[in-house]
Amino acid sequence: MRLGFGDLILDIGTRQLLRGSEEVRLSPKAFELLKALVENRPRAMSKNELLERLWPDTFVAEANLPSLVAEIRELTGDDADEPRFIRTIRRFGYAFCGTAVEDVAGRSSTPPLGSWLMHEGRQIRLTEGETIIGRDPEAGVYLDFFTISRRHARIVIDGEKATVEDLDSKNGTQVRGERIRGVVSLEDGDEIRVGAVVLSFRMPTRPGSTVSLG
Repeated sequence: MRLGFGDLILDIGTRQLLRGSEEVRLSPKAFELLKALVENRPRAMSKNELLERLWPDTFVAEANLPSLVAEIRELTGDDADEPRFIRTIRRFGYAFCGTAVEDVAGRSSTPPLGSWLMHEGRQIRLTEGETIIGRDPEAGVYLDFFTISRRHARIVIDGEKATVEDLDSKNGTQVRGERIRGVVSLEDGDEIRVGAVVLSFRMPTRPGSTVSLG
């Protein structure tokens, strides 16, 4: 399988990270870490889970993980302060926060389809099914802000349909400027406000689709 994100392709079959025709030479453990985070996106993975996956049945200090993340960031051009690919969850672990799409026959000039949230220039990919937004480190979309409840809202992607629902949060959820009650349909470009945090929902219409998303 080949997964594209940014100007990079992660080729799991050949165990290579590619930028165009050039290989980005990650160490074996850094490649395994990146692979684990991409395959489990957007779920946050704990340090213990990553240590067990990279060094099974072996005691290894947690300090090894930050050095691998630093290696990945340096070689991919990622920024710890404004991450495009890997975000750090304080006192918990790491998560892949970019948009990765399967690349079957080489990169296309057509932008990848799918659905995602935008927050301060960062893309947060949404997968089919349920995604929880909240301050819980296990949330699919983790937002560490005091106005966000641990399980604040839920987005459900079903094919080309998307809905959002507030989960009895303390500060509420708004869609298109109105506080929601119950399940509300989402359209491409909708503004979602969870607590004081503003997210932009994106789901471009697929070519030939009969479903209008605005």
